[in-house]
Amino acid sequence: MSVKVLNGKRFAQMIIQGANHLSNNAKTVDALNVFPVPDGDTGTNMNLSITSGAKEVKNNVSEHIGSVGSALAKGLLMGARGNSGVILSQLFRGFSKHIESKETITSKDFAHALEAGVQTAYKAVMKPVEGTILTVAKDAAKKAVAVAKNEDDIIVLMEETLKEANASLKRTPDLLPVLKEVGVVDSGGQGLVYIYEGFLAELKGQRIEDIVPTTSMNQLVSAEHHKNVHAAINTEDIEFGYCTEFMVKFEADKLKANPFTEDKFRNDLSQHGDSLLVIADDEIVKVHIHAEQPGDVLTYGQRYGSLINMKIENMREQHSNLLFEEDEYAAPTVAPQANKKREKFGIITVAMGEGIAELFKSIGAKAVIEGGQTMNPSTEDILKAIEEVNADNVIILPNNSNIIMAAKQAAEVAGNHVAVIESKTVPQGMAAILAFNPTGELADNKEAMKEALTSVKTGQVTFAVRDTNIDGIEIQKNDFMGIADGKIVITSKDKKQAAKDLLHTMMDDDAEILTVIYGEDVSQEEVDELVEELEQAYPDAEVEVHNGKQPLYSYIFSIE
Repeated sequence: MSVKVLNGKRFAQMIIQGANHLSNNAKTVDALNVFPVPDGDTGTNMNLSITSGAKEVKNNVSEHIGSVGSALAKGLLMGARGNSGVILSQLFRGFSKHIESKETITSKDFAHALEAGVQTAYKAVMKPVEGTILTVAKDAAKKAVAVAKNEDDIIVLMEETLKEANASLKRTPDLLPVLKEVGVVDSGGQGLVYIYEGFLAELKGQRIEDIVPTTSMNQLVSAEHHKNVHAAINTEDIEFGYCTEFMVKFEADKLKANPFTEDKFRNDLSQHGDSLLVIADDEIVKVHIHAEQPGDVLTYGQRYGSLINMKIENMREQHSNLLFEEDEYAAPTVAPQANKKREKFGIITVAMGEGIAELFKSIGAKAVIEGGQTMNPSTEDILKAIEEVNADNVIILPNNSNIIMAAKQAAEVAGNHVAVIESKTVPQGMAAILAFNPTGELADNKEAMKEALTSVKTGQVTFAVRDTNIDGIEIQKNDFMGIADGKIVITSKDKKQAAKDLLHTMMDDDAEILTVIYGEDVSQEEVDELVEELEQAYPDAEVEVHNGKQPLYSYIFSIE
């Protein structure tokens, strides 16, 4: 059995098989994770990334292998998560670019496509580190090119490529001391090997359940190794604490003022942290960076367009949680509550709307209590949240004037380790949480977060439930009202007009960032129309959009 020519349909099956095999072994890859920080999610990130690529391939199966490759690259780009996922997307982006014009490919084409993928991936990483997935991919591609000079069978080529990938994987501890210290191979490299194993199985006509991993058992990590991997790095030694990922959707008006070049963009961002990955096409740029001030990174990205698909994770918290979980594993006789690790800080915030809750979690909230204008959480609800976050210092953001009293009461009952920042709106709560310093003290954070409340203006659009007259403004039932920092300032029969009129009263020459959080009663078409008009009306302000999915308020605006 041999394969001399590879078409799109066969390649699509290879991708699907590779994704499935990695999915089946993602937990093993997670357990190996040690670089660049021990967050234990390399397998998860690679799995989600390749699964996104495979899904796009399934929806675009074609005989034309170049078309299938383009679909793979697109799916991977949109779904890429974490360092490992972004690097994986770049390996196949370069691969796919190399074959995009081809109907079918030969063994030489396949080998050189692997080589092109490696070149693209190395270019995307600001400071490539050897002993990682990059090294495994590079060594495997180099072997493939050498073999393809005299071998036209793609099955044989894939066998040799996989063999070298495994050999390179075994060498990773010799290149990266932290791997040798804890006795594991590189997790990203292991994930790539699983994908290549899936490729080869498909070429040979094997079922996924029949794949026998070529990795020797002594490469796989034990429970004790897993513990040692994460204990090898101290939480306080993590220099840049926030894993920050986002995309910038390019906007023509902003590009006129700030022409985009990938190299400049990458160099500018490199000043804000490490583990930087930047990948771009004609429409978007995707960023992964470990930063200490993620807000600065996001603000820089907004120079070129609107932010989408944002995710910020506190890696110090992740690391502490992993150490706690491992302590539990080592001492299972201890009751879970008695052995629960206590954090230095825990931030509790109140929010109504799934999207708003996720926003708060993404920027550092430990617990989000569901509540708002029409559903105020009780003192008991807040006390339960204080207990659940299990922290030495707790900060509460009520985000509504009707909840401040209950929050203060809960703080009095809980003790002096709990502070209430009297945020009255969601934008105030977000401004406060972005001012939080995880390495600071409670008193200092309280002052900084309180001061941050004054840096943001809040606008809200909601509807009237009855006829009334407030401050000389006639309001009829079902009218849309514009509220500026708690005061009704305009009314309108039209939702969009209410939003525009409200912002007209609030925007000034100092406004730099306008955040639009739209509610469950607003369609995508409606918000797109509004944003387009706002960008034209306020060209000097960056407009950021989030789907808050909140009830009652059609729009919540934050102006900074």
